Amino acid sequence: MDDIVKAALAKWPNVPDCYGWLGLDARGNWYMRDDRAQAAGPFCGVAGMDPARQKASKGSLLKHDKLIDFIQRNYESDAQGQWFFQNGPQRVYVELEATPLIWRVAADFSVAAHTGDAARPQRCVVDEAGRVYLETDLGFGLVHTQDMMYAADAIEQGLWVPQDAAASDLPARYGYVSSPQALQKQ
Repeated sequence: MDDIVKAALAKWPNVPDCYGWLGLDARGNWYMRDDRAQAAGPFCGVAGMDPARQKASKGSLLKHDKLIDFIQRNYESDAQGQWFFQNGPQRVYVELEATPLIWRVAADFSVAAHTGDAARPQRCVVDEAGRVYLETDLGFGLVHTQDMMYAADAIEQGLWVPQDAAASDLPARYGYVSSPQALQKQ
């Protein structure tokens, strides 16, 4: 966590948490979700939702490199498995399209999170749609779609031995919350 964030936490310890305003998609992209985006529906949409409305509910893709770097340096989870960005004294809880981490896999099978942090794979999981996930020393995440060729090579070479799992079971099994906002409304 950045020192400036730690200082803000000490100075203003009772700032309320923020829900629904930030999303992470299945490719490691960050989205800002204003009131209009939130009113359009949940971040990851629902089956049968109008594609235009689903796109509107994602919000605005963040493109500012320094802002993205700041978010990623201050991105972590709480004891309940809700992932958040510590923005000064305020926690901004993140809506997840897939998983809290998105893995990039290189040709040498090294793995790094969408945050840039290197990771060591410990377990490989494949869901009913053929998506590949890794449990690592940093946590659980989905392999980026552009890196599936390397993931397939790692599996074929026996470096990763996939275990089957239903996608709907993954949040409970690996201890993360896909929608902190929905959890707050319960």
